[in-house]
This record gives sequence, C-alpha cells and structure tokens, in this order.
Amino acid sequence: MIATIKLSALANNLSEIRRLIHSSCEILAIIKANAYGHGATRIAKTLVELGVQRFGVASVQEGCALRGAGISQPILVMGGLLPAQLPELIEHRLTPVLSNEEITHHIAEWLGSSHLTPYPVHLKIDTGMRRLGFAPECLIPLLENPHIQTSLTIEGLMTHLADADNVDPEFTRVQLERFQAVMSQVKLSDRSIALVHAANSAGIMYHPFSHFNMVRPGLMLYGCYPRTTQQHEISLQPVMKITTHIVQIRSVQPEEYVGYSRGFQATKPLKIAILPVGYAHGYARSLSNRGRVLIQGQRVPVVGKICMDMMMVDVSVLPHASIGGEVVLLGEQGEDEIRAEEMASWLNTIPYEIICNLGMRARHVYVSEENA
Repeated sequence: MIATIKLSALANNLSEIRRLIHSSCEILAIIKANAYGHGATRIAKTLVELGVQRFGVASVQEGCALRGAGISQPILVMGGLLPAQLPELIEHRLTPVLSNEEITHHIAEWLGSSHLTPYPVHLKIDTGMRRLGFAPECLIPLLENPHIQTSLTIEGLMTHLADADNVDPEFTRVQLERFQAVMSQVKLSDRSIALVHAANSAGIMYHPFSHFNMVRPGLMLYGCYPRTTQQHEISLQPVMKITTHIVQIRSVQPEEYVGYSRGFQATKPLKIAILPVGYAHGYARSLSNRGRVLIQGQRVPVVGKICMDMMMVDVSVLPHASIGGEVVLLGEQGEDEIRAEEMASWLNTIPYEIICNLGMRARHVYVSEENA
C-alpha cells in the first residue's frame, strides 16, 4: 500500500489558512500522530520551507524524533507530561504545555535545581473540554508564585475548543468568553504573555474571534474540512492518496461464500479481485460489505469480511481488471474521488481517524506538483 503525499496540496492548504488569519497571526502546525499519517519529518521540513516556524506534537517522543531529524524550530508538546519525561524534554529543547499544578511545580523545582531557568512553557486553561488544563480560577495564584516566576517563562496561554465544528456556535462562544476573562485577569496583573492561542482547524475556519495571535491548524493542513455539510469559502486539497494493486482475480459462482465467517454469499457469477490491504493497514474491518474502492475510474464494492492483510472487491463490471491493476482506496482516479470525509461518513467517524489510520503502515512517496 502506498501513500502518495502531494506537497503542492500541502502548500495550497497552508496558503488558504493564511488567507483566513491576520498577517501578524502566527501558525503552529500540528504534526502529531506522524503528521496525521502523512510523515511528520517530511511534512515539517516542507512547512519550514514554506515559512512555518512553530510545530505542535502530542508527546515528548514525537518531539525528540523531530529534533533527531534536524527540525530546530520551536516544538510545543501538548499532551500530558510525567515527571520522568522532563530531562528528555529539556535536553531536546521542547516547550511543554503545562496543565496542572503538580507538574508545573515539579518542573519549576527540577529546573531550579538544575540551574536551567527560566524555561519557556505554555499554560493550558480548561474552558469546557474537561480534559487537560487548569481551572480558570487557578491561573493567577500560580502566576504569583515566586518559585514559578523565577523558574519559568510563561511564553503562551492556550485553551482547546471542544465543539468548534458544530454549526451552533453557542458552546464555542462560552469557551471563548471564559478564556477572555482569564486573559483580562492576566492583563490586570500586569503580566505580558507573548502567545495566546485557541483555534484548531474548525476555529480557524468558523470562529475568527478565536484566532488571537496564533492558530493551530491540523486537519485542514492535510486537506480535510471540519464540517462536511456546507460549502466553504476556501479550497482545501487532499494531501494524501492511498493506492494498492490487485494481486489475484478469481471467479465466484452463485451460492459460494467469500471470506471469513462466510461473510458474503454470491447470488450470481462474480469476478472478485483480491487486494493486499486489510485492517492492519488501517482499512477498518467495519467496512466489510460496505466500503468502496476505485478501479479504472469506477467504484466497486468490498465483499466479505476484511481480513488482517487482505480484502476482496467485486470487479464484475470491469472486464479488463487484472493482476497489477491500480486500486485507489482514498483519493482520485479518473473523474471520481473518495475523500476522507466520505469514508468517515461510512463509518460514522471523523476524517482524522481515516487519514491517521490509513497513513500508518503505508509506504510514503512524496511528490511535488511537477511530478505528481
């Protein structure tokens, strides 16, 4: 299975993001989960060439891998931290997002004893996600703590929008009001914080008041829309195309079964193509007898239960389908296209899951516009 990554599409999407934000607003590109399955190192290097100067990851491990690949720009670690991870985080000059008092005091003490202060950090405020983050009323006492003041530089203040893709903006409005109240308290305390950020992809697209002076695009960088039920003013291009090839063609007679658990029974003579892709490649087993792929520009159905490393499709309408023929699982072929948003609708899930899973085990091939 091959994931063809079109870097010109990435550049287009970044340009579209810049059209939506103020010229002074910074971009922190989210490249966690191996850049949503697209390959974090190559995506980061391409984005640096395009002028992106900050990156966000989920874990210390992801940040260290980028440092090892030569990425020198600031990297924000947004996931939860444990004390044991601090030496590696500091060694690789990663910027932590702190979200509770325990880890904040621990890193302040550790830095103080190591004489590595002050060290830049971002603080996360929980305004309604109920995941990571300080309660709003805890922030000012924390900032007034002398030990925190001497050990840490509060470079950024952030929150996370839980419902920004909803067409009803009310909960996002409530979250932003809570965040604004916290920032007002910070301003009254006569403290200056360089970076303030809340907007994920949905925030960037649908809630301009969430932009502040830095945004955190993830999904839209890779060409997916947070909402799939409306027209959009910008044009995002899918960056990833997933292909494989037919490895066997066989005939199935009426009343014969196909696959595990006799998951499909033919009612007429069929021509079946076997593909070397299964749920271990990220093609969900729940797409058994439901999914569609593109062969010779036509949609053909998945038949039978998807296996760990193989799946079967009905190519009876394609008399010239043969071993070695290209199969598109995600992306364009001919005049048709299967987008991540559509595949997500088949599974009642989100496009994030589709691209992360399909890109996980694929061999990545990067192309520019010239050789796409």
